[in-house]
Amino acid sequence: MTTSLATLKNLATQLRIDSVRSTSEAGSGHPTTCLSAAEIMSTLFYAEMCYDPRNPQNPDNDRFVLSKGHAAPILYAAWAEAGLFPREELLKLRRIDSDLEGHPTPRLPFVDVATGSLGQGICAAIGTSLNARRIGSEYRTYVLLGDGEMAEGSVWEAADMGVYHKLDNLCAVIDVNALGQSQHTQFGHNMDEIAARWNAFEWHTIVVDGHDVQALLNAYAEARATKGKPTMVLARTIKGKGLAAIEGKDGWHGKALKKGEEADKAIAELEKQMVAGAGKPEIAGPRSKGRPEASADYGKMAVPPYKLGDQVATREAWGVALAAVGAADPRVVALDADVKNSTFSDKFEKVAPGRFFENFIAEQVMVGASIGLAARGAIPFPSTFACFLTRATDFIRMGAISFANVKFTGSHAGISIGEDGPSQMALEDLSMMRSVHGCAVLYPSDAVSTHRLVIEMAKHKGMAYMRTSRPKTPVIYGPDEAFPIGGSKVVRQGRNDKAAIVGAGVTLFEALKAYDLLKGEGIEVRVIDAYSLEPIDARTMIEAGRATGGVIITVEDHYPAGGIGDAVSQAVAPAGYTVRRLAVTEIPRSGQPDELLERYGISAHHIVEAVKQAVTQTPSRV
Repeated sequence: MTTSLATLKNLATQLRIDSVRSTSEAGSGHPTTCLSAAEIMSTLFYAEMCYDPRNPQNPDNDRFVLSKGHAAPILYAAWAEAGLFPREELLKLRRIDSDLEGHPTPRLPFVDVATGSLGQGICAAIGTSLNARRIGSEYRTYVLLGDGEMAEGSVWEAADMGVYHKLDNLCAVIDVNALGQSQHTQFGHNMDEIAARWNAFEWHTIVVDGHDVQALLNAYAEARATKGKPTMVLARTIKGKGLAAIEGKDGWHGKALKKGEEADKAIAELEKQMVAGAGKPEIAGPRSKGRPEASADYGKMAVPPYKLGDQVATREAWGVALAAVGAADPRVVALDADVKNSTFSDKFEKVAPGRFFENFIAEQVMVGASIGLAARGAIPFPSTFACFLTRATDFIRMGAISFANVKFTGSHAGISIGEDGPSQMALEDLSMMRSVHGCAVLYPSDAVSTHRLVIEMAKHKGMAYMRTSRPKTPVIYGPDEAFPIGGSKVVRQGRNDKAAIVGAGVTLFEALKAYDLLKGEGIEVRVIDAYSLEPIDARTMIEAGRATGGVIITVEDHYPAGGIGDAVSQAVAPAGYTVRRLAVTEIPRSGQPDELLERYGISAHHIVEAVKQAVTQTPSRV
């Protein structure tokens, strides 16, 4: 049995009524963009999608992503109509005591990813579609975009990747209502112009009247029958549909109808559009059957394959560790942006090619797809050069709002990359990632710590970022050393330390050189490997301040703002200690790594001078 056309039309009207009522009660929201999408939502939710309305997180449910997140009221109304929660809850829209927020977030069990920053939902949908392949499920992914959203470059990155990966389990719908926030959209209702763009990207493209229920159902059936490529349904609609006073009128974006007479009149107008003879919707259950949830025993993994003194770049050690984790845990996937032979993620590709997803030079869709994959239970490791990862900052920010379990890695960080010059030298990445709520930020110095921390990242519940380096560095830790997130290592220590030097990555080795030079002059110092910057090991940092009379010096291959210096300063400030910071303080240039470390003030020589100056200026301890 299927849901009748009359029922679907009435359901669309009911979704309009609920959207008007909830936004008017809230006194804010975007009712007109909900009104244009009503038939799209009713046909998807009550005739096309296969899911268990009582269990939105069933792994075999068809997935829906609302890329135009400002239409959240109609999404909430659709789930209320499906019976997940009482319709009365819709009247709590945008209230602080309700999870029905102004734009959707995964606080709600039926929301996979947070949306509202446009151009991101379709990227996440790439990830949820890829995940169906990973787990062998027949579920399909549906994503609803706005037509103004097509101006976002990330939409076209997703368009490219959808075709490259032959995602015939992905069906996108664009609500072409021709009106943006401040004016008409770029193409208005020129459906041929819009279709030409999607055809150029080789999507199976269907143009329909977005208020014609049967036409929408026919389009979805055609999408299901299409093999080897995703489908784009271009639905021509009218913004504000159903309310004569505002249909197709500019200037109504983001405006709720006033509670009282204005809203009551609109609801009455909509109620008159209900047709007789309609019944209840018939929602089909998931196409696939459940399967045991995958897991991994990380305790059985082999120890890192390195011995003391080996010269190994942390970027290469990361690739080896990722391959080992991928072999141990079927939930782990890797995503690349055409730098796999430099980041060494190609080692994972050799071990698990079916879980390796190439995105080419398209960092936004790589991160967005990672968030979509994570939403469905995968553990994604997207990687690229750290400087290029910053291109996807907004996606990472939205990933935090999505509580995404994504593990980022940025390689080739800092001036230590050498001759490639400043455009390739990430000197802002630690600051960026430390500012992302809930993100663990890790910066290993040798191959063993890198290997152990990759395992910790995979086990960690939540977002994490690892910074890896290009130069080869010696292995200084034994294979059995532990590196918990939030820890640090005191690698040199004396009985009468005059200063504490805190470094990570390449600067740890400059600190060790400085230790030897200072020891030769009779000056004892403590050297700390701050491999975890967020959370920082505050206890060890405060103890170092206490032991040295407050002489703490940080040294980092990063700009001063937001990096190691700020992390340590934040940790020790409650104990009354201040931090002296060595960092890159100007835009660097090309050169040999050692030349650059010296020129920009973070070499062993500069550390020695900073220690001597600090010790001279600090009163003697009794």
